[in-house]
Amino acid sequence: MRSHLLPWALQGVSLDGEVLEIGPGYGVTTRWLAQRSERLTAIEVDPALAAALQAELAGRVEVHHGDGSALPFADASFDAVVCFTMLHHVPSARLQDRLFAEACRVLRPGGVFAGSDSRLSLRFRLLHIRDTMVVVDPDSLPDRLGLAGLTDPRVELGSRSLRFTATRPR
Repeated sequence: MRSHLLPWALQGVSLDGEVLEIGPGYGVTTRWLAQRSERLTAIEVDPALAAALQAELAGRVEVHHGDGSALPFADASFDAVVCFTMLHHVPSARLQDRLFAEACRVLRPGGVFAGSDSRLSLRFRLLHIRDTMVVVDPDSLPDRLGLAGLTDPRVELGSRSLRFTATRPR
């Protein structure tokens, strides 16, 4: 995750200014981001995970318990919004689209929404038996990001993951 996926997913993405991470889970990505961003805020839907991250990262990261498809932040609050390997845990494509729109809403003009998610495979499916798994279709992702209000959507495929970037219009 730290040595390959995150550098690849954020290649060319600035972490200057205010950064929001949606869905940090256990915080592997959050710890990495905290060392590379000026000011990091994270929002996690699971209350126990949010509380654990808040306790561990207090003073370095502002952690909130909440839903990425209904962000509790003002419009144009962040310079970058990121999410990693969590979109498939969002229970429907409709809620994923709301998350994309919320990311756009809280971005400042010119800000970047970037991240990654896993691609469908037998191994990935087996890891998610009895778990939410709504795989993001890389072919439709650019259009979905555009419908959320973002511009210049880019999607690139890796062997097991996809990465994406899109920008809030100026």
